[in-house]
Order: sequence, then C-alpha cells, then structure tokens
Amino acid sequence: MKHFYIITNEHKDCGHKITNQIRQYLEVRQVKCSIQAAERERKSGYTDAGCIPEDVDCILVLGGDGTLLQAARDTIERDIPLLGINLGTLGYLAEVEVAGMEEALHQLLKGNYEVEQRMMLTGRIIRADQEEQKGMEQSLALNDIVITRSGSLQIIRFQIWVNGQFLREYHADGVILSTPTGSTGYNLSAGGPIVEPKAELMLVTPVCPHTMNSRSVILAPEDKVEIRIGAGREGSIQQVEVDFDGSCKLSLYTGDRVEIQRAVMTAKIVKINKVSFLELLHKKMSD
Repeated sequence: MKHFYIITNEHKDCGHKITNQIRQYLEVRQVKCSIQAAERERKSGYTDAGCIPEDVDCILVLGGDGTLLQAARDTIERDIPLLGINLGTLGYLAEVEVAGMEEALHQLLKGNYEVEQRMMLTGRIIRADQEEQKGMEQSLALNDIVITRSGSLQIIRFQIWVNGQFLREYHADGVILSTPTGSTGYNLSAGGPIVEPKAELMLVTPVCPHTMNSRSVILAPEDKVEIRIGAGREGSIQQVEVDFDGSCKLSLYTGDRVEIQRAVMTAKIVKINKVSFLELLHKKMSD
C-alpha cells in the first residue's frame, strides 16, 4: 500500500493527536498519507467520497465501530478497503487498538493483511400516499436497519413479508434487520443469534416482542423483505422511526413500508490480527 487516507472522529481524537502520529509514522517511511478535509456542514457522515484522492489504497478510520460503519457508508462507491483503529470502548469492527497501532501499520506496509468482503443491506422507503416516488428515500447499512417506535410508549404492529409471502406479524417495540456483521450489535442485545461476520444471510429479530414464543428468523441473502407498518389501537395512526446503522433516520407512519434486500456493493474490511472471530468474541464477552 502506497497511499493512505485517514478519516477521524474528532470527538475521539481531539486535536488530531493520534491522526498526526499516524501521518508522521507513514511519511517517515516515505508512504503517502492524506487526511480528510476539515469538517464542514453536511447532513451526515464524516467525509465526502469525492474528496478522496484517486490513488488511495486504504482508508484508516479512527474512532469506534460507529465511526467505521459511517465511513463504510460514506465511501462505499469508492470500493476502498477500510481498517478501523479503535478509540472507543468496545470494538468488533475497529479491531486495532491504539497500543498496537504502529505494529498494525508495519504489517500493512509489509503486505501482511487480508481483506474481507462484508455483506450490506439496502433499504427503500415506500410512502402510502406517494407511490410514484418509490425509491426516492433509500440508504445502505453494514450493520442493520432498525424500525422502532417513535414518541410515546406504545406497542407497534409490524407485518413481515418475504419474497411476497406473508411471514408473520409482530407486536413489539421494534424489529431489526441485521447482516452477519451486525449480529454482535443491537441484534445481540435484543436476544438474536451471533453469526460469523463473513457469512451471507439476513437476520430478522423483534425488539421486546409481546409474546412468549417469538424468535429471530434467519433468511437467505437473496431474499427480499418487506416490513409494513400496521395501524394502532382502534385504527389509530402509528409513528415509527427507521434507522440505517443508527445514523440515517426517517419517520414512517401506518401504511408506509420498507423494502430491504442485499446490497449490490460490499464493504471491504482490512484484517490484520490472526485472531479468529471466536477468539475475539470470547475476549469481548469476557471483558
């Protein structure tokens, strides 16, 4: 790798202390290093893909898992591998800790790394009263697409359809559509299964379902899932919120629906540690 680009969560690296340390390490070794432009007003995201130089080989993401998730969405069209350097508290995606940062860079420069292809989801909003605008509101997710209640405490009715066939109706606080990468996130907290991140499948997990026998459903990666927002008590209008990787948020109402399927694009995650996913999982769950 001859040219690195650094995306920094400035809340976690105040003054760019670690960012500059990385740049100095690389430049001393005559490796080109670019740093994202100063933050400017934008609706979301940490960087603009169009500002990344054409010859960049790898993006270094300084922050936590949330920073890396956002960076993956911001830069997905550039198809550049990302390496996460963890400045947060718990990292499954951002695998490199600050203490091992220079060793990780050393291994990168020697070519001792692998690039994993991670499945992503795409979600499209279809408004009940604006069918002609189908596809106007959509986004990607590396971890999950989550639909949860908005406003007052209430049970939400979600109708789940798979490939045009009715699966079931949930009465719950929300529902999570997760990738294998996202299985250790909100899906895990909601009682869903842990999946090896290189697997290809989709997980449907209800959040606090109001039933005694509700379980996650595992679907094939080619399946198309549709979630319809049902009516509340006595036909009242329900308001919910859909989140893409916890950042891109949109409001939905009774009659609206979300179509979710596997994205054409995949996220490229650089792996340096030879530690297996099971070893990493054991360590994280033992902390």
